[in-house]
Amino acid sequence: MNLHEYQGKEILAGYGVRIQRGKVAQTPAEAVEVAKQLTDETGTSWYVVKAQVHAGGRGKGGGVKLAKGIDKVEEVADSIIGMQLVTPQTSAEGKKVHQVLIAEDVYYPGESETSEFYMSVLLNRSTGRNMIMYSTEGGMDIETVAEETPHLIFTEEIDPKVGLTGFQARKVAFNLGLSGAAFKDMTKFVTALYRAYEGADASLFEINPVLKTSDDKILAVDAKVTIDDNALYRHQDIAAMRDTREEDATEVEAGEAGLNFVKLDGNVGCMVNGAGLAMATMDIIKMAGGNPANFLDVGGTADAARVEQAFRIILRDENVKAILVNIFGGIVRCDRVAQGVVDAYKNIGDINVPIIVRLQGTNAEEAKKLIDESGLEVHSAIALQEAADLVQELV
Repeated sequence: MNLHEYQGKEILAGYGVRIQRGKVAQTPAEAVEVAKQLTDETGTSWYVVKAQVHAGGRGKGGGVKLAKGIDKVEEVADSIIGMQLVTPQTSAEGKKVHQVLIAEDVYYPGESETSEFYMSVLLNRSTGRNMIMYSTEGGMDIETVAEETPHLIFTEEIDPKVGLTGFQARKVAFNLGLSGAAFKDMTKFVTALYRAYEGADASLFEINPVLKTSDDKILAVDAKVTIDDNALYRHQDIAAMRDTREEDATEVEAGEAGLNFVKLDGNVGCMVNGAGLAMATMDIIKMAGGNPANFLDVGGTADAARVEQAFRIILRDENVKAILVNIFGGIVRCDRVAQGVVDAYKNIGDINVPIIVRLQGTNAEEAKKLIDESGLEVHSAIALQEAADLVQELV
């Protein structure tokens, strides 16, 4: 589950990470009130207005602007709230901005220069260990840094038996070229950041940039946070932060129905039980000359109601020219799924795309007979190659 910047910062602050302080606003008028509160609490007189959407590169799309005074806040907020923000991480259509974060200005003058760093905590899947990735090139796309100056990216892997050590935190600060008070503050920052990552059961904490202020304080100016969905039952407070407005409406509906669904750009809808079989089915569709329109796993206990809901979700995609149902009957009986297909066909009505049903496993023969005798325009198959040939013929 992805979080907004202001939500990620709330979690960071709870674990002792110093952040760029700010508050969220839903309207331009509310943004002014928030700015006044922020001035009372921090003394800031300039304000950074940031669009809150689940996408990076907001500044490049005009989603991050500086208001040089309280009298400019409403105008700047009004220019961002309601806009369709297009960034390198959104579709061409972009994302609608529903709220903005009004944050304090932390680039104030002082005795030393400010510096920006990149830092993230994530799982290194090749080693099965958490790692801290960091760079002196903060404020830039880390992909660009990796491509053009890979020697400026450092990593620190964490041994799960001992966790993050003080030596490793100091090594991060040293590699970033810090000294004195900034060095000490960075070691505290790294330690608290890793504690937040573990404590929140996150799969990603990305801070870009991490700022060294002109008075040698280290703080998080941004926060991109992804939480492991499987751990949300342990974090009801974090689960409550979910913003479904930022997610695909069809995927949200599918999740509420107990379906694992991801929309793709192809022309053949897929309905499968089991993630591995779903991936193999997508390969089959591709090999047969089609393109998968979705990933849809109905689960191992699919019933008629769930099958019908899956059909309705797939058929909302106007690009779908055929639907392949590929079920392996282990826990679930194939005839039960077949009955669900027949019932769904009758209940939905006016299905104008061919449906190919491949059933294998428990009661597969009975299921094929049920479909063949239903009188509906449903093509049944038992062998995988038979289903692939039907896809090629019909699409």
